[in-house]
Amino acid sequence: MQIIETIARKLGVKNWQVEAAVKLIDEGNTIPFIARYRKEATGTLTDEQLRELGESLAYLRSLEERKAKVMESIAEQGKLTDKLKAAIEAAQTLVEVEDLYLPYRPKRRTRAGIAKEKGLQGLADYILAQKKGSDVQKEAQNYVNEEKEVADAEAAIAGAMDIIAEQISDEARFRAWIREKTQAKGTIVTAEKAQKKTKDTEEKEDKTPAKLKERRSVYEMYFEYEESLRRIPGHRVLAINRGEKENFLTVKIEAPTDDILFYLERQVTHGAANPDPDTFSYIKAAVKDSYDRLIAPAIERELRNQLTEEAEDGAIRVFASNLEQLLMQQPIAGKVVLGWDPAFRTGCKLAVADPTGRILDTKVIYPTAPQNKVREAKQELHKLVTRYDVSVISVGNGTASRESEQVITEFIKEEKKPIQYVIVNEAGASVYSASKLATEEFPKFDVGQRSAASIARRLQDPLAELVKIDPKAIGVGQYQHDMNQKKLDGALTGVVEKCVNRVGVDLNTASFSLLSYISGISKTVAKNIVAYREENGAFENRKELLKVTGLGPKAFQQCAGFLRIRGGSQPLDETSVHPESYSAVADLMKGLGLAMNRESFKAAVRLVTDPAAKAAELGIGEPTLRDILQELEKPARDPREEMPAPVLRSDVLSMEDLKPGLKLKGTVRNIVDFGAFVDIGVHQDGLVHISKMSKKFIKHPLEVVRVGDVVDVTVIGVDTGKKRISLSMVED
Repeated sequence: MQIIETIARKLGVKNWQVEAAVKLIDEGNTIPFIARYRKEATGTLTDEQLRELGESLAYLRSLEERKAKVMESIAEQGKLTDKLKAAIEAAQTLVEVEDLYLPYRPKRRTRAGIAKEKGLQGLADYILAQKKGSDVQKEAQNYVNEEKEVADAEAAIAGAMDIIAEQISDEARFRAWIREKTQAKGTIVTAEKAQKKTKDTEEKEDKTPAKLKERRSVYEMYFEYEESLRRIPGHRVLAINRGEKENFLTVKIEAPTDDILFYLERQVTHGAANPDPDTFSYIKAAVKDSYDRLIAPAIERELRNQLTEEAEDGAIRVFASNLEQLLMQQPIAGKVVLGWDPAFRTGCKLAVADPTGRILDTKVIYPTAPQNKVREAKQELHKLVTRYDVSVISVGNGTASRESEQVITEFIKEEKKPIQYVIVNEAGASVYSASKLATEEFPKFDVGQRSAASIARRLQDPLAELVKIDPKAIGVGQYQHDMNQKKLDGALTGVVEKCVNRVGVDLNTASFSLLSYISGISKTVAKNIVAYREENGAFENRKELLKVTGLGPKAFQQCAGFLRIRGGSQPLDETSVHPESYSAVADLMKGLGLAMNRESFKAAVRLVTDPAAKAAELGIGEPTLRDILQELEKPARDPREEMPAPVLRSDVLSMEDLKPGLKLKGTVRNIVDFGAFVDIGVHQDGLVHISKMSKKFIKHPLEVVRVGDVVDVTVIGVDTGKKRISLSMVED
């Protein structure tokens, strides 16, 4: 029950909602299914709430498991008191549990352990007792023992000090205070890492590769840098981590050491106003040793890890938001698209895709350097455009994109038919084109042709095409290669699942890649669905799914509502109405005196004026009925229609055309913590800094924009040398 209450407080929802969701998750239901088809059970918890709930549930269960193991270990040592047990049970984090376990954790042979073996615990206790008139040197003589390798009083005292230092370090209360104090008052300090110079390195210094020098320059701002631990933003934490990893930076945390040592001295002496001067000098030395040698390095590691984890979580949230917006971009429907993969030496690869994404033709042209066959390229373009009635050219934004764009705009001006073009982010196209999946999809194409096909299709249906690519390769994140890959993969996979299930897929045309993200469908079952379709032809209804190998009743329950069949035997199969609700829809239509067909669905929506009463009459929940009515009003609706349409262009600008004050329309391509990169049609994206996004204060760019948004911007600065464009979204 404690786990339920903790999650409910965190999410700001009722206990019963969490309890119901946990029960559904434990029964093997997927997040998309619960969010869409179990709204009554969970009180309409959203997809995002359910995913956060699932993550919290996994963490808290692992926390409880760890508590049980720790208490079992301490109990086996005969040291588990009621007070200690209560403290462990009350711990809210793994860090708290580990702090409490530290004194009882089996240790490797430490300096303190060796001192205890030599019988020096008594001397340590003598020092800690702080009796007035103590004489530590004299007392230490009692512990001199050649057999136990305690040669003299100084050796005895050194061993006792080691014991005291470890006892201080093992105190959970002390560690918690120091951790909190360091977080509140500490700073992160970075400096340029000195490179060890030898005769050889000095001779080679001037020959350092340009890329390495350029890479080094990225971290120049951190060569002498300091910032509060409380205030440092996540993107700077990740940048510092990368600089340290690449051997350009040294990083350390500076703590309020004087405050910490004073605190420890007061705690160890129990706040004595006039501690015994003889023993206190030894206690002070032990406190400093304990902090410098045992506590500070551990706290620094913990805080660095915590900063990194928080920064990664923030970066993953931004990446996930960007990815969702990219996947949910409005498709360019009903148009023949020519995909253009730009290049220099190897030529520009072209692929023509019909409105369904089928590749009709491919070609390689050489309008760019070194061949510069512009006239011949335009002739080939004219043939393709005329033969297949191409209306949009989708150009990748990689190498030679700028030169290709110039050729395209000249060609458009020369052609008599209306043609437009759009620059698309080709990130991941090369990854896809070299993949096993692409080889299976286009066995007769080379990697260039496959890449051009992908560039065409990602304009026609971004979701269907981009699910074929590892989300990390799509290029809408920051520092994605520096973070916890398992956590990143989990978050991004969740986003793709959410988008695919929100849109739904056509069961008779969806690729294996798209099907594998549908709720309840594994990669094996996705392949089996495609194989069944190829062998038996198009699915006539959703029930036919049960004939697919490996797709049983549970998987059918999870996936059926997200799979669409257009023109099948059951009209509800082209909607997101779940088969378990078909009888309720039939009762609804019958009660309204309407036939069970597509033409009558909209009439039913108009006739239901009191959804709550009608839901009670049908014996279903009101949220379910409202979802049903929404589907009946617009069967097979695509939520992506509500998203901004891509900006299609017919002319090109260059950086030289940009002047401060020029107003343009652009598309948000990527969002980072400090701003947004906007495509304004000049090949180089411009940066709108967070301070130039709104007249009011905002904490993050996501409060104002999303990837794919079409925004009005004003040019405020252009640096052609560094290829930097500064933009503003704020009207003066």
